[in-house]
Amino acid sequence: MITIKTEGNKLSENHNGKSIAYKWVALFNVTLASLMGSINGSIILISLPAIFKGIHMNPMAPGAFQYLLWLLMGFGLVTATLLLTIGRLADMYGRVKLFRLGFLIFAIGSTLLYLTPGTGNAGALELVIFRLIQAVGSAFTIANGSAIITDAFPVSERGKALGINMVAFMSGQFIGLLLGGVLATYNWRYVFLVNIPFAVLGTVWSYWKMKDISFRASRTSLDIVGNLLFVGGLTSLLIGVTYALMPYEHDGITDAMGWNNPWVMAALGIGILLLIAFPFVESKVKNPMFKLEFFKIRAFAYGCLASFTAAIARGGAMFMLILLLQGIWLPLHGYSFEDTPLWAGIYMLPMTLGFMVMGPISGMLSDKYGPRWIATTGMAIVTFVFVGLSLLPYNFDYWELGILIFFMGIGNGMFASPNSSSIMNSVPPQNRGVASGMLSTLANSASTLSMSVFFTVVIVGIQKAFPGAVKASLASFGSEQIIPAVQQLASYLASMSPTNALFSAFLGYNPMDSVLKSMDSSIVSSIPQQIVTTLTSNYWFPQTLQQAFMPALRISFIIGALLCGIAAVLSAMRGQRYVYEAHNSVSNIGDLAAVEETHT
Repeated sequence: MITIKTEGNKLSENHNGKSIAYKWVALFNVTLASLMGSINGSIILISLPAIFKGIHMNPMAPGAFQYLLWLLMGFGLVTATLLLTIGRLADMYGRVKLFRLGFLIFAIGSTLLYLTPGTGNAGALELVIFRLIQAVGSAFTIANGSAIITDAFPVSERGKALGINMVAFMSGQFIGLLLGGVLATYNWRYVFLVNIPFAVLGTVWSYWKMKDISFRASRTSLDIVGNLLFVGGLTSLLIGVTYALMPYEHDGITDAMGWNNPWVMAALGIGILLLIAFPFVESKVKNPMFKLEFFKIRAFAYGCLASFTAAIARGGAMFMLILLLQGIWLPLHGYSFEDTPLWAGIYMLPMTLGFMVMGPISGMLSDKYGPRWIATTGMAIVTFVFVGLSLLPYNFDYWELGILIFFMGIGNGMFASPNSSSIMNSVPPQNRGVASGMLSTLANSASTLSMSVFFTVVIVGIQKAFPGAVKASLASFGSEQIIPAVQQLASYLASMSPTNALFSAFLGYNPMDSVLKSMDSSIVSSIPQQIVTTLTSNYWFPQTLQQAFMPALRISFIIGALLCGIAAVLSAMRGQRYVYEAHNSVSNIGDLAAVEETHT
Protein backbone atom coordinates (compact mmCIF):
# COMPACT_ATOMS: atom_id res chain seq x y z
CA MET A 1 0.00 0.00 0.00
CA ILE A 2 1.36 3.40 -1.01
CA THR A 3 0.46 6.43 1.12
CA ILE A 4 -0.13 9.41 -1.11
CA LYS A 5 0.04 12.97 0.17
CA THR A 6 -1.16 15.42 -2.44
CA GLU A 7 -1.13 19.16 -2.72
CA GLY A 8 -4.90 18.96 -2.23
CA ASN A 9 -4.35 17.39 1.18
CA LYS A 10 -1.77 20.04 2.04
CA LEU A 11 -4.30 22.72 1.23
CA SER A 12 -6.77 21.13 3.61
CA GLU A 13 -4.16 21.25 6.36
CA ASN A 14 -3.04 24.80 5.64
CA HIS A 15 -6.40 26.42 5.04
CA ASN A 16 -8.63 24.28 7.24
CA GLY A 17 -12.04 24.04 5.56
CA LYS A 18 -11.43 26.64 2.88
CA SER A 19 -9.70 24.34 0.41
CA ILE A 20 -12.61 21.90 0.57
CA ALA A 21 -14.93 24.69 -0.55
CA TYR A 22 -12.49 25.87 -3.19
CA LYS A 23 -12.29 22.55 -5.00
CA TRP A 24 -16.01 22.82 -5.74
CA VAL A 25 -15.55 26.43 -6.87
CA ALA A 26 -12.86 25.25 -9.27
CA LEU A 27 -14.98 22.33 -10.49
CA PHE A 28 -17.99 24.60 -11.04
CA ASN A 29 -16.06 27.07 -13.15
CA VAL A 30 -14.24 24.44 -15.21
CA THR A 31 -17.52 22.60 -15.71
CA LEU A 32 -19.16 25.86 -16.79
CA ALA A 33 -16.42 26.28 -19.40
CA SER A 34 -16.92 22.70 -20.63
CA LEU A 35 -20.68 23.17 -20.78
CA MET A 36 -20.29 26.46 -22.64
CA GLY A 37 -17.86 24.97 -25.14
CA SER A 38 -19.94 21.88 -25.90
CA ILE A 39 -23.16 23.89 -26.27
CA ASN A 40 -21.33 26.19 -28.66
CA GLY A 41 -20.07 23.22 -30.68
CA SER A 42 -23.40 21.46 -31.13
CA ILE A 43 -25.68 24.50 -31.37
CA ILE A 44 -24.07 25.56 -34.62
CA LEU A 45 -24.58 22.12 -36.16
CA ILE A 46 -28.33 22.38 -35.75
CA SER A 47 -28.49 26.08 -36.69
CA LEU A 48 -26.43 26.21 -39.89
CA PRO A 49 -29.50 26.27 -42.19
CA ALA A 50 -30.91 29.26 -40.29
CA ILE A 51 -27.49 30.96 -40.17
CA PHE A 52 -26.93 30.63 -43.93
CA LYS A 53 -30.48 31.84 -44.57
CA GLY A 54 -29.98 34.75 -42.17
CA ILE A 55 -26.90 36.01 -44.02
CA HIS A 56 -28.68 35.42 -47.38
CA MET A 57 -26.33 32.71 -48.60
CA ASN A 58 -27.31 29.57 -50.47
CA PRO A 59 -25.29 26.66 -49.00
CA MET A 60 -25.41 24.92 -52.38
CA ALA A 61 -23.91 27.92 -54.19
CA PRO A 62 -20.36 27.67 -55.58
CA GLY A 63 -17.83 28.53 -52.89
CA ALA A 64 -20.31 28.17 -50.03
CA PHE A 65 -18.95 24.78 -49.05
CA GLN A 66 -15.60 26.20 -47.92
CA TYR A 67 -17.36 28.53 -45.46
CA LEU A 68 -19.48 25.64 -44.24
CA LEU A 69 -16.41 23.49 -43.68
CA TRP A 70 -14.53 26.25 -41.86
CA LEU A 71 -17.50 26.91 -39.59
CA LEU A 72 -17.56 23.21 -38.73
CA MET A 73 -13.82 22.44 -38.53
CA GLY A 74 -12.01 25.76 -38.09
CA PHE A 75 -12.82 25.87 -34.37
CA GLY A 76 -11.09 22.56 -33.73
CA LEU A 77 -8.15 23.45 -35.97
CA VAL A 78 -7.32 26.66 -34.09
CA THR A 79 -7.87 25.02 -30.72
CA ALA A 80 -5.57 22.11 -31.54
CA THR A 81 -2.69 24.35 -32.64
CA LEU A 82 -2.77 26.55 -29.51
CA LEU A 83 -3.29 24.08 -26.67
CA LEU A 84 0.30 23.01 -26.19
CA THR A 85 1.73 26.54 -26.11
CA ILE A 86 -0.99 27.71 -23.72
CA GLY A 87 -0.37 24.74 -21.44
CA ARG A 88 3.32 25.63 -21.20
CA LEU A 89 2.57 29.30 -20.50
CA ALA A 90 0.04 28.27 -17.85
CA ASP A 91 2.62 26.22 -15.97
CA MET A 92 4.92 29.25 -15.93
CA TYR A 93 2.50 32.12 -15.26
CA GLY A 94 -0.52 30.51 -13.62
CA ARG A 95 -3.32 28.29 -14.92
CA VAL A 96 -6.17 30.28 -13.44
CA LYS A 97 -4.81 33.52 -14.92
CA LEU A 98 -4.95 32.11 -18.46
CA PHE A 99 -8.21 30.29 -17.76
CA ARG A 100 -9.86 33.62 -16.88
CA LEU A 101 -8.48 35.19 -20.05
CA GLY A 102 -10.08 32.37 -22.05
CA PHE A 103 -13.53 33.19 -20.70
CA LEU A 104 -13.04 36.86 -21.60
CA ILE A 105 -11.88 36.14 -25.17
CA PHE A 106 -14.76 33.70 -25.66
CA ALA A 107 -17.23 36.37 -24.50
CA ILE A 108 -15.77 38.84 -27.03
CA GLY A 109 -15.98 36.29 -29.86
CA SER A 110 -19.58 35.40 -29.01
CA THR A 111 -20.58 39.06 -28.95
CA LEU A 112 -18.98 39.67 -32.36
CA LEU A 113 -20.82 36.64 -33.78
CA TYR A 114 -24.12 37.98 -32.49
CA LEU A 115 -23.42 41.38 -34.08
CA THR A 116 -22.15 40.02 -37.44
CA PRO A 117 -22.90 42.90 -39.85
CA GLY A 118 -22.24 41.36 -43.27
CA THR A 119 -24.29 39.22 -45.61
CA GLY A 120 -23.40 36.80 -48.40
CA ASN A 121 -19.73 35.85 -48.73
CA ALA A 122 -18.67 38.78 -46.54
CA GLY A 123 -21.02 37.70 -43.77
CA ALA A 124 -19.84 34.09 -44.00
CA LEU A 125 -16.20 35.21 -43.77
CA GLU A 126 -16.98 37.37 -40.73
CA LEU A 127 -18.68 34.41 -39.06
CA VAL A 128 -15.62 32.25 -39.67
CA ILE A 129 -13.23 34.90 -38.27
CA PHE A 130 -15.34 35.59 -35.19
CA ARG A 131 -15.72 31.87 -34.55
CA LEU A 132 -11.93 31.51 -34.69
CA ILE A 133 -11.72 34.20 -31.99
CA GLN A 134 -14.08 32.04 -29.93
CA ALA A 135 -11.73 29.12 -30.55
CA VAL A 136 -8.79 31.05 -29.09
CA GLY A 137 -10.78 31.65 -25.90
CA SER A 138 -11.86 28.03 -25.79
CA ALA A 139 -8.23 26.90 -26.15
CA PHE A 140 -7.31 28.85 -22.98
CA THR A 141 -10.05 27.12 -20.97
CA ILE A 142 -9.55 23.62 -22.42
CA ALA A 143 -5.77 23.68 -21.92
CA ASN A 144 -6.16 24.47 -18.23
CA GLY A 145 -9.42 22.85 -17.18
CA SER A 146 -8.16 19.34 -16.37
CA ALA A 147 -5.03 20.72 -14.70
CA ILE A 148 -7.07 23.08 -12.47
CA ILE A 149 -9.33 20.20 -11.37
CA THR A 150 -6.29 18.00 -10.71
CA ASP A 151 -4.71 20.79 -8.63
CA ALA A 152 -7.85 21.34 -6.58
CA PHE A 153 -8.83 17.74 -5.82
CA PRO A 154 -6.92 15.08 -3.88
CA VAL A 155 -5.91 11.92 -5.71
CA SER A 156 -8.78 9.97 -4.13
CA GLU A 157 -11.38 12.25 -5.79
CA ARG A 158 -9.84 13.28 -9.11
CA GLY A 159 -11.50 10.59 -11.21
CA LYS A 160 -14.92 11.55 -9.86
CA ALA A 161 -14.31 15.27 -10.45
CA LEU A 162 -13.06 14.74 -14.01
CA GLY A 163 -16.04 12.44 -14.64
CA ILE A 164 -18.49 15.15 -13.52
CA ASN A 165 -16.77 17.64 -15.82
CA MET A 166 -17.02 15.25 -18.77
CA VAL A 167 -20.71 14.59 -18.08
CA ALA A 168 -21.28 18.34 -18.27
CA PHE A 169 -19.50 18.38 -21.62
CA MET A 170 -21.69 15.59 -23.01
CA SER A 171 -24.85 17.18 -21.59
CA GLY A 172 -23.93 20.44 -23.26
CA GLN A 173 -23.83 18.74 -26.65
CA PHE A 174 -27.46 17.64 -26.26
CA ILE A 175 -28.56 20.97 -24.74
CA GLY A 176 -26.94 22.75 -27.69
CA LEU A 177 -28.93 20.69 -30.18
CA LEU A 178 -32.22 21.52 -28.44
CA LEU A 179 -31.38 25.20 -27.96
CA GLY A 180 -30.27 25.50 -31.57
CA GLY A 181 -33.48 23.90 -32.80
CA VAL A 182 -35.60 26.30 -30.75
CA LEU A 183 -33.61 29.55 -31.07
CA ALA A 184 -32.99 29.22 -34.81
CA THR A 185 -36.74 29.33 -35.43
CA TYR A 186 -36.83 32.85 -33.96
CA ASN A 187 -33.58 34.49 -35.04
CA TRP A 188 -30.24 32.99 -36.07
CA ARG A 189 -28.38 35.57 -33.98
CA TYR A 190 -29.87 34.13 -30.79
CA VAL A 191 -27.72 31.04 -31.43
CA PHE A 192 -24.65 33.11 -30.56
CA LEU A 193 -26.37 35.34 -28.01
CA VAL A 194 -26.98 32.33 -25.74
CA ASN A 195 -23.20 31.90 -25.27
CA ILE A 196 -22.72 35.40 -23.88
CA PRO A 197 -24.33 34.90 -20.41
CA PHE A 198 -22.22 31.76 -19.87
CA ALA A 199 -19.05 33.56 -20.92
CA VAL A 200 -19.77 36.68 -18.82
CA LEU A 201 -20.68 34.61 -15.75
CA GLY A 202 -17.54 32.52 -16.16
CA THR A 203 -15.37 35.61 -16.57
CA VAL A 204 -16.78 37.39 -13.50
CA TRP A 205 -16.86 34.26 -11.34
CA SER A 206 -13.31 33.21 -12.22
CA TYR A 207 -11.88 36.67 -11.48
CA TRP A 208 -13.86 36.87 -8.24
CA LYS A 209 -13.55 33.38 -6.78
CA MET A 210 -10.78 31.40 -8.44
CA LYS A 211 -7.20 31.44 -7.18
CA ASP A 212 -3.98 29.90 -8.41
CA ILE A 213 -2.98 27.03 -6.13
CA SER A 214 -0.84 25.24 -8.70
CA PHE A 215 2.84 24.45 -8.37
CA ARG A 216 4.56 26.83 -10.77
CA ALA A 217 7.18 25.70 -13.22
CA SER A 218 10.28 27.87 -13.25
CA ARG A 219 10.01 30.84 -15.59
CA THR A 220 12.34 30.08 -18.43
CA SER A 221 12.68 31.31 -21.97
CA LEU A 222 10.00 30.14 -24.36
CA ASP A 223 10.87 27.53 -26.93
CA ILE A 224 10.34 29.81 -29.95
CA VAL A 225 11.68 27.36 -32.54
CA GLY A 226 9.62 24.51 -31.14
CA ASN A 227 6.49 26.66 -31.07
CA LEU A 228 6.97 27.73 -34.68
CA LEU A 229 7.60 24.17 -35.84
CA PHE A 230 4.65 22.71 -33.97
CA VAL A 231 2.08 25.41 -34.69
CA GLY A 232 3.23 25.76 -38.31
CA GLY A 233 3.33 22.02 -38.90
CA LEU A 234 -0.01 21.22 -37.29
CA THR A 235 -1.71 24.22 -38.93
CA SER A 236 -0.38 23.29 -42.37
CA LEU A 237 -1.37 19.64 -41.91
CA LEU A 238 -4.90 20.35 -40.68
CA ILE A 239 -5.53 23.02 -43.33
CA GLY A 240 -4.44 20.53 -45.97
CA VAL A 241 -6.76 17.91 -44.53
CA THR A 242 -9.65 20.41 -44.42
CA TYR A 243 -9.27 21.53 -48.05
CA ALA A 244 -8.82 17.92 -49.16
CA LEU A 245 -12.51 17.48 -48.36
CA MET A 246 -13.51 20.17 -50.86
CA PRO A 247 -14.21 19.56 -54.56
CA TYR A 248 -11.24 20.34 -56.82
CA GLU A 249 -11.66 21.77 -60.33
CA HIS A 250 -8.82 21.34 -62.84
CA ASP A 251 -8.58 21.08 -66.63
CA GLY A 252 -12.37 21.20 -66.98
CA ILE A 253 -12.77 18.28 -64.56
CA THR A 254 -14.24 18.46 -61.08
CA ASP A 255 -12.95 15.91 -58.55
CA ALA A 256 -15.22 15.14 -55.61
CA MET A 257 -12.33 15.77 -53.21
CA GLY A 258 -9.14 17.79 -53.29
CA TRP A 259 -6.49 15.20 -52.47
CA ASN A 260 -4.97 15.77 -55.94
CA ASN A 261 -4.87 19.54 -55.49
CA PRO A 262 -1.18 20.63 -55.59
CA TRP A 263 -1.81 23.18 -52.83
CA VAL A 264 -3.33 20.46 -50.61
CA MET A 265 -0.39 18.12 -51.27
CA ALA A 266 2.05 20.96 -50.55
CA ALA A 267 0.30 21.84 -47.27
CA LEU A 268 0.27 18.20 -46.18
CA GLY A 269 3.92 17.72 -47.15
CA ILE A 270 5.08 20.86 -45.33
CA GLY A 271 3.02 19.96 -42.26
CA ILE A 272 4.43 16.42 -42.09
CA LEU A 273 8.03 17.60 -42.54
CA LEU A 274 7.70 20.26 -39.81
CA LEU A 275 6.11 17.79 -37.39
CA ILE A 276 8.84 15.21 -38.10
CA ALA A 277 11.47 17.85 -37.35
CA PHE A 278 9.66 18.94 -34.16
CA PRO A 279 10.70 16.07 -31.79
CA PHE A 280 14.32 16.28 -32.94
CA VAL A 281 14.41 19.99 -32.12
CA GLU A 282 12.63 19.42 -28.79
CA SER A 283 15.25 16.85 -27.77
CA LYS A 284 18.00 19.46 -28.23
CA VAL A 285 16.60 22.73 -26.84
CA LYS A 286 17.06 23.71 -23.21
CA ASN A 287 13.43 24.43 -22.34
CA PRO A 288 11.24 22.38 -24.70
CA MET A 289 7.52 23.12 -24.96
CA PHE A 290 6.72 19.44 -25.55
CA LYS A 291 7.90 17.28 -22.66
CA LEU A 292 9.10 14.23 -24.59
CA GLU A 293 10.41 12.74 -21.36
CA PHE A 294 6.82 12.29 -20.19
CA PHE A 295 6.56 9.47 -22.69
CA LYS A 296 9.04 7.56 -20.53
CA ILE A 297 6.21 7.36 -18.00
CA ARG A 298 4.18 4.34 -18.95
CA ALA A 299 0.82 5.62 -17.67
CA PHE A 300 1.20 8.88 -19.56
CA ALA A 301 2.48 7.41 -22.82
CA TYR A 302 -0.10 4.67 -23.25
CA GLY A 303 -2.93 6.82 -21.89
CA CYS A 304 -2.22 9.54 -24.48
CA LEU A 305 -1.85 7.03 -27.31
CA ALA A 306 -5.12 5.32 -26.34
CA SER A 307 -6.88 8.70 -26.20
CA PHE A 308 -5.50 9.71 -29.61
CA THR A 309 -6.55 6.43 -31.27
CA ALA A 310 -10.01 6.48 -29.67
CA ALA A 311 -10.55 10.09 -30.79
CA ILE A 312 -9.76 9.17 -34.41
CA ALA A 313 -12.35 6.39 -34.21
CA ARG A 314 -14.97 8.49 -32.47
CA GLY A 315 -15.01 11.90 -34.18
CA GLY A 316 -15.70 11.18 -37.84
CA ALA A 317 -17.69 8.01 -37.19
CA MET A 318 -20.17 9.89 -35.01
CA PHE A 319 -20.58 12.51 -37.71
CA MET A 320 -21.27 9.71 -40.20
CA LEU A 321 -23.94 8.38 -37.87
CA ILE A 322 -25.63 11.78 -37.83
CA LEU A 323 -25.49 11.85 -41.64
CA LEU A 324 -27.15 8.43 -41.71
CA LEU A 325 -30.00 9.74 -39.56
CA GLN A 326 -30.42 13.08 -41.36
CA GLY A 327 -29.78 11.99 -44.92
CA ILE A 328 -31.53 8.62 -44.98
CA TRP A 329 -33.32 7.22 -41.95
CA LEU A 330 -35.33 10.22 -40.73
CA PRO A 331 -36.66 11.27 -44.18
CA LEU A 332 -37.63 7.65 -44.89
CA HIS A 333 -39.61 7.66 -41.65
CA GLY A 334 -41.66 10.71 -42.55
CA TYR A 335 -39.57 13.58 -41.15
CA SER A 336 -39.16 16.60 -43.40
CA PHE A 337 -35.60 17.49 -44.37
CA GLU A 338 -35.98 20.80 -42.50
CA ASP A 339 -36.69 18.96 -39.22
CA THR A 340 -34.00 16.29 -39.47
CA PRO A 341 -31.15 18.22 -37.74
CA LEU A 342 -33.21 18.63 -34.54
CA TRP A 343 -34.54 15.07 -34.55
CA ALA A 344 -31.10 13.61 -35.25
CA GLY A 345 -29.92 15.26 -32.05
CA ILE A 346 -32.90 13.89 -30.12
CA TYR A 347 -32.38 10.37 -31.48
CA MET A 348 -28.72 10.50 -30.41
CA LEU A 349 -29.83 11.09 -26.81
CA PRO A 350 -29.21 7.47 -25.65
CA MET A 351 -25.48 7.93 -26.22
CA THR A 352 -25.50 11.05 -24.04
CA LEU A 353 -27.47 9.22 -21.36
CA GLY A 354 -25.02 6.32 -21.39
CA PHE A 355 -22.11 8.71 -20.93
CA MET A 356 -23.91 10.63 -18.18
CA VAL A 357 -24.61 7.41 -16.29
CA MET A 358 -21.13 5.95 -16.54
CA GLY A 359 -18.90 9.06 -16.52
CA PRO A 360 -19.02 9.82 -12.76
CA ILE A 361 -19.34 6.13 -11.79
CA SER A 362 -16.24 5.13 -13.75
CA GLY A 363 -14.36 8.07 -12.26
CA MET A 364 -15.21 6.98 -8.71
CA LEU A 365 -14.37 3.35 -9.47
CA SER A 366 -11.01 4.35 -10.95
CA ASP A 367 -10.28 6.40 -7.81
CA LYS A 368 -10.78 3.21 -5.79
CA TYR A 369 -9.52 0.42 -8.05
CA GLY A 370 -7.30 2.16 -10.58
CA PRO A 371 -7.99 3.19 -14.19
CA ARG A 372 -6.40 0.38 -16.20
CA TRP A 373 -9.13 -2.23 -16.57
CA ILE A 374 -12.07 0.17 -16.31
CA ALA A 375 -10.80 2.26 -19.24
CA THR A 376 -9.79 -0.85 -21.20
CA THR A 377 -13.22 -2.44 -20.74
CA GLY A 378 -14.83 0.78 -21.93
CA MET A 379 -12.87 0.74 -25.19
CA ALA A 380 -13.65 -2.96 -25.67
CA ILE A 381 -17.38 -2.17 -25.38
CA VAL A 382 -17.08 0.61 -27.98
CA THR A 383 -15.26 -1.81 -30.29
CA PHE A 384 -18.19 -4.24 -30.22
CA VAL A 385 -20.66 -1.38 -30.68
CA PHE A 386 -18.91 -0.32 -33.90
CA VAL A 387 -19.16 -3.90 -35.14
CA GLY A 388 -22.89 -3.83 -34.33
CA LEU A 389 -23.32 -0.54 -36.20
CA SER A 390 -21.62 -2.00 -39.27
CA LEU A 391 -24.30 -4.74 -39.35
CA LEU A 392 -27.31 -2.39 -39.24
CA PRO A 393 -29.51 -2.22 -42.37
CA TYR A 394 -30.34 1.24 -43.71
CA ASN A 395 -33.96 0.99 -42.60
CA PHE A 396 -33.29 -0.33 -39.10
CA ASP A 397 -35.70 -0.33 -36.18
CA TYR A 398 -34.78 2.55 -33.90
CA TRP A 399 -34.50 0.39 -30.77
CA GLU A 400 -31.54 -1.37 -32.43
CA LEU A 401 -29.66 1.89 -32.91
CA GLY A 402 -30.76 3.19 -29.50
CA ILE A 403 -29.29 0.20 -27.65
CA LEU A 404 -26.04 0.35 -29.60
CA ILE A 405 -25.38 4.06 -29.08
CA PHE A 406 -26.41 3.78 -25.39
CA PHE A 407 -23.65 1.22 -24.90
CA MET A 408 -21.33 3.43 -26.93
CA GLY A 409 -21.98 6.15 -24.35
CA ILE A 410 -21.39 3.63 -21.55
CA GLY A 411 -18.09 2.53 -23.09
CA ASN A 412 -16.82 6.04 -23.75
CA GLY A 413 -17.88 7.07 -20.24
CA MET A 414 -15.91 4.15 -18.79
CA PHE A 415 -12.84 5.21 -20.76
CA ALA A 416 -12.80 9.01 -20.60
CA SER A 417 -12.47 10.04 -16.96
CA PRO A 418 -10.25 7.11 -15.80
CA ASN A 419 -7.93 7.72 -18.74
CA SER A 420 -7.73 11.47 -18.11
CA SER A 421 -7.13 11.06 -14.38
CA SER A 422 -4.47 8.40 -15.08
CA ILE A 423 -2.62 10.81 -17.39
CA MET A 424 -2.92 13.84 -15.12
CA ASN A 425 -1.89 11.86 -12.01
CA SER A 426 1.27 10.61 -13.71
CA VAL A 427 3.04 13.97 -14.21
CA PRO A 428 4.68 16.42 -11.78
CA PRO A 429 2.26 19.06 -10.43
CA GLN A 430 4.25 21.93 -11.94
CA ASN A 431 3.87 20.41 -15.43
CA ARG A 432 0.15 19.63 -15.44
CA GLY A 433 -0.61 22.50 -17.81
CA VAL A 434 1.75 21.06 -20.42
CA ALA A 435 0.34 17.56 -19.83
CA SER A 436 -3.24 18.81 -20.19
CA GLY A 437 -2.25 20.70 -23.34
CA MET A 438 -0.55 17.64 -24.79
CA LEU A 439 -3.59 15.45 -24.11
CA SER A 440 -6.05 17.99 -25.51
CA THR A 441 -3.87 18.68 -28.55
CA LEU A 442 -3.75 14.98 -29.41
CA ALA A 443 -7.53 14.63 -28.95
CA ASN A 444 -8.42 17.73 -31.00
CA SER A 445 -5.96 16.89 -33.78
CA ALA A 446 -7.31 13.34 -33.89
CA SER A 447 -10.90 14.61 -34.23
CA THR A 448 -9.97 16.75 -37.25
CA LEU A 449 -7.99 13.91 -38.83
CA SER A 450 -10.91 11.59 -38.09
CA MET A 451 -13.29 13.76 -40.09
CA SER A 452 -10.91 13.59 -43.03
CA VAL A 453 -10.45 9.80 -42.84
CA PHE A 454 -14.14 8.94 -42.61
CA PHE A 455 -15.29 11.57 -45.10
CA THR A 456 -12.75 10.29 -47.59
CA VAL A 457 -13.94 6.69 -47.20
CA VAL A 458 -17.62 7.62 -47.53
CA ILE A 459 -17.28 10.18 -50.34
CA VAL A 460 -15.06 7.90 -52.44
CA GLY A 461 -17.61 5.13 -51.97
CA ILE A 462 -20.50 7.39 -52.96
CA GLN A 463 -18.63 8.79 -55.95
CA LYS A 464 -18.20 5.27 -57.35
CA ALA A 465 -21.68 3.90 -56.61
CA PHE A 466 -24.04 6.92 -56.69
CA PRO A 467 -24.22 7.43 -60.50
CA GLY A 468 -25.24 3.81 -61.02
CA ALA A 469 -27.79 3.97 -58.22
CA VAL A 470 -29.30 7.14 -59.74
CA LYS A 471 -29.56 5.66 -63.24
CA ALA A 472 -31.12 2.43 -61.95
CA SER A 473 -33.64 4.33 -59.86
CA LEU A 474 -34.58 6.75 -62.64
CA ALA A 475 -34.83 3.91 -65.15
CA SER A 476 -37.74 2.55 -63.14
CA PHE A 477 -39.75 5.64 -64.25
CA GLY A 478 -38.90 5.06 -67.90
CA SER A 479 -41.34 5.02 -70.78
CA GLU A 480 -40.88 5.90 -74.44
CA GLN A 481 -42.08 9.45 -73.83
CA ILE A 482 -39.88 10.43 -70.90
CA ILE A 483 -36.70 8.40 -71.40
CA PRO A 484 -34.72 11.33 -72.98
CA ALA A 485 -35.55 13.71 -70.12
CA VAL A 486 -34.88 11.03 -67.52
CA GLN A 487 -31.53 10.24 -69.13
CA GLN A 488 -30.53 13.91 -69.03
CA LEU A 489 -31.61 14.14 -65.40
CA ALA A 490 -29.64 10.97 -64.62
CA SER A 491 -26.51 12.43 -66.25
CA TYR A 492 -26.97 15.69 -64.34
CA LEU A 493 -27.33 13.86 -61.01
CA ALA A 494 -24.41 11.56 -61.78
CA SER A 495 -22.16 14.62 -62.07
CA MET A 496 -23.45 16.04 -58.78
CA SER A 497 -20.76 16.34 -56.10
CA PRO A 498 -21.31 13.67 -53.42
CA THR A 499 -19.98 16.18 -50.90
CA ASN A 500 -22.76 18.62 -51.78
CA ALA A 501 -25.32 15.81 -51.67
CA LEU A 502 -24.26 14.81 -48.16
CA PHE A 503 -24.05 18.32 -46.79
CA SER A 504 -27.36 19.40 -48.27
CA ALA A 505 -29.01 16.58 -46.34
CA PHE A 506 -26.98 17.52 -43.26
CA LEU A 507 -28.17 21.13 -43.53
CA GLY A 508 -31.81 20.12 -43.83
CA TYR A 509 -32.21 20.64 -47.60
CA ASN A 510 -33.73 18.24 -50.11
CA PRO A 511 -31.04 18.20 -52.85
CA MET A 512 -33.60 17.37 -55.54
CA ASP A 513 -35.32 20.73 -55.12
CA SER A 514 -32.06 22.53 -55.89
CA VAL A 515 -31.19 20.15 -58.74
CA LEU A 516 -34.50 20.60 -60.56
CA LYS A 517 -34.41 24.39 -60.13
CA SER A 518 -30.91 24.55 -61.60
CA MET A 519 -31.74 22.43 -64.68
CA ASP A 520 -33.05 23.65 -68.02
CA SER A 521 -36.76 24.28 -67.57
CA SER A 522 -37.55 22.57 -70.87
CA ILE A 523 -36.05 19.32 -69.56
CA VAL A 524 -37.93 19.53 -66.27
CA SER A 525 -41.23 20.40 -68.00
CA SER A 526 -40.97 17.24 -70.12
CA ILE A 527 -41.01 15.07 -66.98
CA PRO A 528 -44.54 14.23 -65.78
CA GLN A 529 -45.57 16.06 -62.62
CA GLN A 530 -46.19 12.77 -60.85
CA ILE A 531 -42.51 11.83 -61.30
CA VAL A 532 -41.35 15.31 -60.25
CA THR A 533 -43.43 14.94 -57.08
CA THR A 534 -41.80 11.57 -56.41
CA LEU A 535 -38.31 12.95 -57.00
CA THR A 536 -38.83 15.83 -54.56
CA SER A 537 -40.49 13.69 -51.89
CA ASN A 538 -38.81 12.68 -48.64
CA TYR A 539 -38.26 9.17 -49.95
CA TRP A 540 -36.68 9.09 -53.41
CA PHE A 541 -33.31 10.71 -52.69
CA PRO A 542 -32.65 8.91 -49.36
CA GLN A 543 -33.69 5.58 -50.89
CA THR A 544 -31.31 6.14 -53.81
CA LEU A 545 -28.47 7.57 -51.71
CA GLN A 546 -28.46 4.64 -49.30
CA GLN A 547 -27.44 2.24 -52.07
CA ALA A 548 -24.13 4.10 -52.38
CA PHE A 549 -23.82 5.40 -48.81
CA MET A 550 -24.35 2.25 -46.73
CA PRO A 551 -21.45 0.10 -48.05
CA ALA A 552 -19.01 2.98 -47.47
CA LEU A 553 -20.53 3.71 -44.05
CA ARG A 554 -20.06 0.08 -43.01
CA ILE A 555 -16.40 0.29 -43.96
CA SER A 556 -16.02 3.42 -41.82
CA PHE A 557 -17.61 1.64 -38.83
CA ILE A 558 -15.27 -1.33 -39.29
CA ILE A 559 -12.33 1.10 -39.28
CA GLY A 560 -13.76 2.59 -36.08
CA ALA A 561 -13.92 -0.89 -34.51
CA LEU A 562 -10.29 -1.61 -35.42
CA LEU A 563 -9.12 1.72 -33.98
CA CYS A 564 -11.06 1.21 -30.74
CA GLY A 565 -9.63 -2.31 -30.45
CA ILE A 566 -6.14 -0.84 -30.73
CA ALA A 567 -7.06 1.81 -28.13
CA ALA A 568 -8.20 -0.96 -25.76
CA VAL A 569 -4.86 -2.77 -26.13
CA LEU A 570 -2.95 0.48 -25.55
CA SER A 571 -5.06 1.20 -22.48
CA ALA A 572 -4.27 -2.22 -21.01
CA MET A 573 -0.55 -1.56 -21.56
CA ARG A 574 -0.54 1.47 -19.24
CA GLY A 575 0.26 -0.74 -16.24
CA GLN A 576 -1.19 -0.52 -12.74
CA ARG A 577 -2.15 2.74 -11.06
CA TYR A 578 0.67 5.25 -11.01
CA VAL A 579 0.56 8.60 -9.18
CA TYR A 580 3.45 11.05 -9.32
CA GLU A 581 2.91 12.31 -5.75
CA ALA A 582 3.61 8.81 -4.47
CA HIS A 583 7.17 9.19 -5.75
CA ASN A 584 7.79 12.87 -5.02
CA SER A 585 11.21 12.13 -3.65
CA VAL A 586 12.39 11.10 -7.12
CA SER A 587 14.63 13.78 -8.53
CA ASN A 588 13.97 13.54 -12.26
CA ILE A 589 11.63 12.11 -14.86
CA GLY A 590 14.09 9.43 -15.97
CA ASP A 591 14.37 8.09 -12.42
CA LEU A 592 10.60 8.43 -12.07
CA ALA A 593 10.06 6.16 -15.06
CA ALA A 594 12.35 3.59 -13.47
CA VAL A 595 10.46 3.75 -10.16
CA GLU A 596 7.16 3.36 -12.04
CA GLU A 597 8.26 0.04 -13.53
CA THR A 598 8.58 -1.41 -10.03
CA HIS A 599 4.88 -0.75 -9.41
CA THR A 600 3.39 -2.16 -12.65
